[in-house]
Amino acid sequence: MVIFAGVMILSILSVFATPVARANEAAKGSEVLGDGFFHHGVATPISNHRGTVATVDGDGRNVALVWLFDHRGGYALLMVDAETGRSEEFPMPFPPGGDCPYASILSSKNRFYTHFNSHFVEFDPRTRAFTFFQKTTPQMAMAMTEDDNGVIWSVTYPDSGVVSFDPSAVALRDYGSLNKENWRQYPRHIAADDKGWIYFGIGSTASQIIILDPKTGKSQTVLKDDERLKGYATVYRDVNGKVYGNSGGGSKEDGYEFYVGEAKKVLTPENINKKPFISSSQALFHGEFPDGRKLRRCDLVERLIAVENPETGEVKESTFEYTSEGAHLMGLATAPDGTICGGTAFPMRFFSYNPKTDEWINRAAYGQWNTVAAKEDRFFVGGYTGGFLLEWDPSKPWVPTMKGEDGCNPKYLTECKPTINRPHYLLAHPDGKTLVLAGTPDYGYTGGGLLFWDRETQTQTVIEHTEILAEHSTASMVALPEGKLLGGSTTSPGTGGETKAKEAELYIMDMVSKKVEWHSAVFPGAQYYTDMVGMATGLVYGVADRKIFFVFDPVKRVVVHQSDVTAEFGLSIYHQGPRVFVPAADGSLYMLFVKGVAQVDLNTYAITLLAESPVPIHAGGDILDGRIYFSSGSHLYSYEVPAAR
Repeated sequence: MVIFAGVMILSILSVFATPVARANEAAKGSEVLGDGFFHHGVATPISNHRGTVATVDGDGRNVALVWLFDHRGGYALLMVDAETGRSEEFPMPFPPGGDCPYASILSSKNRFYTHFNSHFVEFDPRTRAFTFFQKTTPQMAMAMTEDDNGVIWSVTYPDSGVVSFDPSAVALRDYGSLNKENWRQYPRHIAADDKGWIYFGIGSTASQIIILDPKTGKSQTVLKDDERLKGYATVYRDVNGKVYGNSGGGSKEDGYEFYVGEAKKVLTPENINKKPFISSSQALFHGEFPDGRKLRRCDLVERLIAVENPETGEVKESTFEYTSEGAHLMGLATAPDGTICGGTAFPMRFFSYNPKTDEWINRAAYGQWNTVAAKEDRFFVGGYTGGFLLEWDPSKPWVPTMKGEDGCNPKYLTECKPTINRPHYLLAHPDGKTLVLAGTPDYGYTGGGLLFWDRETQTQTVIEHTEILAEHSTASMVALPEGKLLGGSTTSPGTGGETKAKEAELYIMDMVSKKVEWHSAVFPGAQYYTDMVGMATGLVYGVADRKIFFVFDPVKRVVVHQSDVTAEFGLSIYHQGPRVFVPAADGSLYMLFVKGVAQVDLNTYAITLLAESPVPIHAGGDILDGRIYFSSGSHLYSYEVPAAR
């Protein structure tokens, strides 16, 4: 049983159960929205936890507290009775705004805190309510701690904002942003000494440790430029009252001791004796109840809680309920078996929708399926993290992917971190044997390369950004005749990295030599070649920065048409692996905008909006049996093109 506190949250699960009358027989349970649009439901009707702790409520009953996250962001706090599975849901007292917890802490006073979407918030399980929240300097906590006076501290991405909250005085102090960089900072560690001074470590482009005087609000950096390393500086509170840290190198010589605002270079202690806190990243799972029982499982997929009595070894399982609007749907494509397939995050799941039977399959997936592509009888995946490649044969039984194990389907092929960490494009080359993966690099890096995978020899070739366009990453690609590739770059760095290139470029590479034969910033100031597609005309149709529609002649290496389409159509869709352009088997070309579905005239280059979508279109996109499939949030939709009606 689920009880809603404050506001009722609409469950989307009903879209699977309620048949709706349709205009034609493509999907029995789908919902007709009119003007050619259909709603097919939620791909993954499951939420993800962003911190789970075992504690007690006001009656002393064991409960699990779970921060719930779906495509809307961190939308609620779930409380589950460990004995009965009875659950209550408490909607966040502020709009999640697509953001969610990246750190949380259960305090010594048994209050649960997090900080995201520029709001600091307190939940008290004893009163079963949110008891404090306040807007702060942006944006979300990457680390939280409690000082010896019971004050809660939070340090935030992207500019090292710091806040403190005194629960006794019910007072929050916002110190603002305390460190300036030209890249987004990840402050993953924070600690307080026994005198109340605050220390936190950041990354990942260049490590740094910052000291904050809590009384004056003044801060200072510790590491000199030559000590700053790619990665994360760390700090921790020792039981001796002092704070110890490391500049990020990990060796003994990179150690520091901090006390009362003073930093002293020391060898990293042999014996680390951390003061315990119930705090961590979004992966926080604290499973010890005050009475000694153990929370062994709190599963949002199976809706199952399992608690162990360590005295008897008995494990009691109970089911619970919660609402969800589903996980964020990534890109999708038509699989060789005639289904619409792709991945969701978070949680990382595979989905398959069969338009003929209106049936769904949902399974746990290996990683985040950023970009997908089909070729002949195979379906390929480029994923995060690590820039991995998978190959799936839909005609054979599904066997969960395990890195390094034979017999899996999807099969793990390879990965190429740090060269690529977040794939943005996967090209299944027309030669039938080559896969080309492109994307942005690992955390803190700038410039992503290309991964070439030879399906015949099962070998890879990795080309670094310095051999393509230094400090750029490739965001879109088109296979050209005679073994050439057309690439469109982005200036975006890896997550937390520093943008160094001034403008994005197009380039042509020879696939044999892997050498760039031509490159140019054809649109001065453009930062991102969102998507491109080659057509039978020999021309390439593309969009830059989601607004500049262009037609490029790769033989003459000139732009033959360009226009800013925002006034008439708004922005194109955007995603990692966006699939803005949807080519059809009859030679037609469609284009997805946030506002609707359009068609491109291959002769005049004119764009015609066929229909405005009843929902914002977030990611594409493929065509099957006259329908263009796309996503909005967690939902799958389709549009029947006029020629197919």
